Amino acid sequence: MKSKVGLMGCGTVAGYGHIPAILEVPDLELVALYDPTESRLQAMQERYAIPHAFSNLDDFFASGIEAVTITSPAPCHRDNVIDCARHQLPVLCEKPLAMDRAEGEEMVAAMRAAGLTLYTGFCYRFSPSALKIRELVRAGAIGAVRSLRLIYNWSMAGKYMEVPGGGKRIHQRREARMLEGGHMVDCGTHQIDLAQFWLGSPVVRYAGQGAWVDEFEAPDHMWLHLDHANGAHTMVEMSYSYTHTSARKCSLFTYELIGTEGILRYDRDSKSFTMENGAGHHDFPWHPEKEFRGMYREWARALRSGKSDLLTSGEEGIRVADIARSATESVIRDRL
Repeated sequence: MKSKVGLMGCGTVAGYGHIPAILEVPDLELVALYDPTESRLQAMQERYAIPHAFSNLDDFFASGIEAVTITSPAPCHRDNVIDCARHQLPVLCEKPLAMDRAEGEEMVAAMRAAGLTLYTGFCYRFSPSALKIRELVRAGAIGAVRSLRLIYNWSMAGKYMEVPGGGKRIHQRREARMLEGGHMVDCGTHQIDLAQFWLGSPVVRYAGQGAWVDEFEAPDHMWLHLDHANGAHTMVEMSYSYTHTSARKCSLFTYELIGTEGILRYDRDSKSFTMENGAGHHDFPWHPEKEFRGMYREWARALRSGKSDLLTSGEEGIRVADIARSATESVIRDRL
């Protein structure tokens, strides 16, 4: 029997990622959308032929939904989750889960008190390539993993966008992410989550460094160093200003896991996924880093069983967001 799902927040990520994925998962039925902006709400409803769409919260929660996925902007997550707890609905919430630790703890406490599950939507975990990395690490294919280098540098669609009729203006998508805390808080949380997911070991100490090329408070380029409980070290490198003013945009997206007996390397731009170890060179099938469908298939299973070993828990989501935000704030305070 299908779980009837409602979605809160009809922005960009809902349109290209979440809604198409939900519609393709046989055990889920997307029956209602919520967004306070009528024009955005109606456009998304018409685009995907969703039965119901509401700009009124009470109407949304009264629509017969059995679970909610939250894809609203990060500053809205706290209120959205608290509302779901009040209406006895389990939640899958986009990252970052909360704006700060206190807010996140309030969300987790509300869901726990209501006896409901709360998961953080880290779709990178569900890429077949990411799951293969986890399998290889667990099997000891490259020995004990001692170092991870996770790099994600791109333009975030560029500093400017073209205006019809000529001219240009500041690109709102990039600006919004930088004003909400910057790239480490936005996409960097995926890398922090992956490091812990692959290693099966939590971060116990961390520190960041940053560099500025633009006018935002958050650094344009940032390095985050993570020490894990098992002795491994992860370096996350992030930028939303990589060729952001260039005529030709390019990106650098790689995973590299270095073990005592070999290395694993994933490169998005060259579409390669390889391993070097004592047995030689190995090529694996390459897959994009995002996998919304796999995430929603797992959520559908979790809604039936009440648990998941693959989804990121609310508690884990809080810790990941807290690492990213506090490291960024430290870099801002220490700016020369």
